[in-house]
Amino acid sequence: MSTANGYRLFAAIAVIVAFSGCDIAVDGDGSTKINGSVHIPAGKAAEEARTVNGSIRVDDNAAVTSAATVNGYVRLGAHATATSMKTVNGAITLGEGALVSGSAGSVNGELTLSNGAGIAGALVNVNGKISLSSAHVGGGIKTVNGNVSIMGNSHVEGGILVEKPNSVLFNSEDPVIVIGPDAVVRGEMRFERRVKLYVSDKATIGTVTGTTPIMFSGDTPPN
Repeated sequence: MSTANGYRLFAAIAVIVAFSGCDIAVDGDGSTKINGSVHIPAGKAAEEARTVNGSIRVDDNAAVTSAATVNGYVRLGAHATATSMKTVNGAITLGEGALVSGSAGSVNGELTLSNGAGIAGALVNVNGKISLSSAHVGGGIKTVNGNVSIMGNSHVEGGILVEKPNSVLFNSEDPVIVIGPDAVVRGEMRFERRVKLYVSDKATIGTVTGTTPIMFSGDTPPN
């Protein structure tokens, strides 16, 4: 299943959940809600954090299993841990040294990994910027319409895939992909639509399919 189709299915399921609140058990400690934000403090035993209309915030050094919402951001504090992170409409942010043992994805939202953060699985969205700063992704990066910035000594295993949009509603502007100095992308970088790919002369990359890299020197590509 393609990224776009898979997340449309996820979005459709989320809408069904939103309109069937009786199917969601609300825990007494507030880790699962229908409307409202969820806060996971440090020192609490790891468990699911879920909501429909609200954000999820996991404190520094705290732990959570899956964190999922429909409308809201999901934020993992510094050195916090999770097994997976998902949202439909909202950003996902990993603080310094935060670790996700599975995958993380949003349909419409930015994905940001701070210094030392890591995701063992895939990092996926449809719309929204993807930013890595000296971070690690073990299962590849996938997007349809998002700009991608891989900076510092970030390492991406499993390559990068930018899928072709199958709707005229997607942004017609070409996504911008930047692989900065000291960054490493292992595996194929495949582009099914037109993009602008800027690669530092100090970066390490594998095979590129679908476009021609524009090499640059210095810290950032030319405007």
